[in-house]
Amino acid sequence: MVKTRRLFGTDGIRGTANRFPMTVEVAQKLGQAAGLRFIQGTHRHSVLLGKDTRLSGYMIECALVSGFLSAGMDVTLVGPMPTPAIAMLTRSLRADLGVMISASHNPYGDNGIKLFGPDGFKLSDETEAGIEEDMGMDLTDRLAAPDQIGRASRLNDAAGRYVENAKSAFPRGLRLDGLRIVIDCANGAAYRVAPTALWELGAEVVRIGCDPDGININEGCGSTRPEALCAAVLRHRADIGIALDGDADRVLISDEKGRLIDGDQILALISTSWARQGRLSGRHIVATVMSNMGLERYLHTQGLELVRTAVGDRYVVEKMRELGANVGGEQSGHMVLSDFATTGDGLIAALQVLAEVVETGRPASAVCRMFRPYPQLLRNIRFVGKSPLNEPQVHEARKAAEKRLGEHGRLLLRESGTEPLVRVMVEAEDEALVKEVVEDMCDSINAIQMAN
Repeated sequence: MVKTRRLFGTDGIRGTANRFPMTVEVAQKLGQAAGLRFIQGTHRHSVLLGKDTRLSGYMIECALVSGFLSAGMDVTLVGPMPTPAIAMLTRSLRADLGVMISASHNPYGDNGIKLFGPDGFKLSDETEAGIEEDMGMDLTDRLAAPDQIGRASRLNDAAGRYVENAKSAFPRGLRLDGLRIVIDCANGAAYRVAPTALWELGAEVVRIGCDPDGININEGCGSTRPEALCAAVLRHRADIGIALDGDADRVLISDEKGRLIDGDQILALISTSWARQGRLSGRHIVATVMSNMGLERYLHTQGLELVRTAVGDRYVVEKMRELGANVGGEQSGHMVLSDFATTGDGLIAALQVLAEVVETGRPASAVCRMFRPYPQLLRNIRFVGKSPLNEPQVHEARKAAEKRLGEHGRLLLRESGTEPLVRVMVEAEDEALVKEVVEDMCDSINAIQMAN
């Protein structure tokens, strides 16, 4: 049984910077607890530490460094770097632990800490719970002796290593010559590496969202605000657009007509392309409960089976490892291609889409529209205090909604793992019914909020 976790959510620890739990005290204690847990044997132990471009990253970085050093771990700093780069470099450099300081797609005022094991995979719930338990203890007597305190250093060629790794995921012999590509890096962690990789592969690169100032990450740009990408594609008459999020583990695409391609369409494209080329491992594609029913039915027509998990790329990865699958992802744009990465990698996923465009000679609008999605509507309701989902009124409203939807629709109610939000998602063949059910569910939840 997994111990109760108070600090760790679905993707590490996350919150408002300089407020619990994203304080220097918590970060330092995390460094100590995680460092001590991963010190096994007599060799010099090391942790690889990266971050995105948030102003608070400096503060959290210093606190983590001090915690790891006091535990006796050496720290290798790589500065702003995508989350998948940290996972890759942790394995490549044989580090004992990898850490990414990022709140991903959240606004700049938030920050977070994600942990990777020496195999490059995110830590299990059990391991995170154990670290959290240790953080509640007095660790003073377990810290390093004065002559065993760790050392900190900087890895200067981290960006180059990741760029070469990403380029290796693009089919050998293909080039991006002649393609004009808009890349939106959300003023985040990939602002240098993603444009560089595309340019080195031959593309004409138009950069937006590549001027971070510490407080503009995800602001009006990136995969959470793809309108800027779509407009730039039309303005520059580009062949395709790529939008990453703040830590570059998500990707969305704009075709040459300025129309958005979501993660479900990307997942369908990569899955069928790899199946055709004999690169797909097994017949299972892993996605979350948020993925569209249209994707599920399309994959079925291709002889493939969609397996759903809880929301969060870590759960997608766990199920992929269990099934031996090598393609998985989320509608939000997390794409996990285990032949190349141990976690979501927006750039590597985008390169698979570009490979299909190049190989077929067809425009992105023809390549990326794989199926007709069911009408789907998602609403977020912010709450204060305890979650309203456990209230009897919500249970009754849910039963009524599911009865109305029948077998040709779905209702999903869940709490966000990173924010105090209830997410209400409905999809069905009848768009009017979708809107009605969402409105009714939101009214029920809001009524509880007002009553409390």
